[in-house]
Amino acid sequence: MPLSIPSSLQSALTRPIAIFGDGLSGQGVLAVLRQLGATAVIYDQKGNQFTAQKTESHTLVVFSPGFAPNHPWLVTACEAGLECMGELDFAALFWRGRVIGITGTNGKTTLTEFLTHALRQRWEPAHAVGNIGRPFTRLVADTAGGTKEDMAICEVSSFQAETIQHFKAEAVLWTNFAEDHLDRHPTMESYMNAKWHLITRTSEDTVFVARSVYAQARKFNLQLPMSAWIDTAVAAPNPKLAGTVFGEYPQRENFLLAAAWWQHAKLPLDDLYAAAKSFRLGRHRMARVAEIAGVTFWNDSKATNFHAVESALGRFAEPVNLILGGRPKGGDLGGFIGRIASRVRRLFLIGETTEILATASATHGVPHLACATLESALEQAFASARSGGNVVFSPGFASFDMFRSYEDRGDQFEHLVQELGKRPNLR
Repeated sequence: MPLSIPSSLQSALTRPIAIFGDGLSGQGVLAVLRQLGATAVIYDQKGNQFTAQKTESHTLVVFSPGFAPNHPWLVTACEAGLECMGELDFAALFWRGRVIGITGTNGKTTLTEFLTHALRQRWEPAHAVGNIGRPFTRLVADTAGGTKEDMAICEVSSFQAETIQHFKAEAVLWTNFAEDHLDRHPTMESYMNAKWHLITRTSEDTVFVARSVYAQARKFNLQLPMSAWIDTAVAAPNPKLAGTVFGEYPQRENFLLAAAWWQHAKLPLDDLYAAAKSFRLGRHRMARVAEIAGVTFWNDSKATNFHAVESALGRFAEPVNLILGGRPKGGDLGGFIGRIASRVRRLFLIGETTEILATASATHGVPHLACATLESALEQAFASARSGGNVVFSPGFASFDMFRSYEDRGDQFEHLVQELGKRPNLR
């Protein structure tokens, strides 16, 4: 069945659609418009610039998540009377199937992948989309809007959630809440409120949140029913999860949230346990890279915030040599260094945050070394490590100061480790 144009968009599509952003989201929107036979103009910071004069050519703007609500282009478009909607909203207008929303500071990608995997194990037509890397619009284009049996497991970032108008999930799973993205959301409360838009558009009995989310919501006077709270701090290990990625924290929390929705959907819990046994984590998530001369190297490049780093360090019984740094995203760096001080032997600092992290490390008495490159940081961390020790690459910040993405950052780290292992007479 071909895509049909919602009545609310029919007049807007008589003019070219303005697409803000030429990345994956923008290209997804363009793919949908091509199926509709509609025209579009892409505006991007690195190319075609949007101006007040160009507002006369458009009725509708569809923008990528990287465009904050106060971005000058969006302000200009709104003041000119143009309708503006995010890529997620645009996709939702065409999607015929079901939607499960997944959000959280950390763990949302893993939970999205796991729930998709578990449903596919049951031969359900499930699709992982959204912030995970495949835009919702791309799924809409690839499936012509899907069928009522199709299910989109949609990872939703705060950037996407803060402007939603049409997107509505039949259930929301919220993994955790911790300091992040304070370069875009000026306070923790505004960060919480951005994600809260998902909750207000979902039935209370299909909202499932972890302990940290429930606690922070109460702090900001946001009401959740007790039925939404899943006690993800259960101390006793579950023998059914032994040998799976969900056998210990923080991944155990993801399984508990998945299980809460699974049971609500009246699906056999044994199927979820079976899926857990065959599920594998994506790359760059606390992956053991190699052991060289008695030192084990770990790639956790996906750690782009403080909470992720703290979770990674919690896995080790002894302090580690930690490679840390990147492009800042706001937040209390001093408080972060204070919290991890006892878990690290020495910090090896890279990227734009090097100077401020060095200052915070000195304040808290944490041994540290500023490194000009990732290669230098790796070599220095290895030289400082004891036999039986660990070198952990859990950067805690965005990658875009030195790398194309966290994947590129992790790939380069793994390559450097492999090259290090080829050297003779290392110890």
